[in-house]
Amino acid sequence: MPEHTPDGRYIVVNGRRWRATDPEIPGDVRDRLQKHLMAARRAVGAANDDDARAQARERVQLAKVALGERGEPWWEQTSAQRRERWESGLADLD
Repeated sequence: MPEHTPDGRYIVVNGRRWRATDPEIPGDVRDRLQKHLMAARRAVGAANDDDARAQARERVQLAKVALGERGEPWWEQTSAQRRERWESGLADLD
């Protein structure tokens, strides 16, 4: 498991900070979003043309935002906003 900053907002990998996944996301939802993220990352690598690559990158972005790793910081959102973020992201990816 990666090291977290004391405030829990970031993980540290090889000395570099990356925004942590929103800890409020229920485990089953987080697992589904991470599976979408990994599939989208594989699709980026397997893309044969610019359109396919762009579509795969958009799916990566959707998953990262839903997980709270991109977009408005999860710690600046209300619980309702956080829930809406991951629910809408999951609906878009499913």
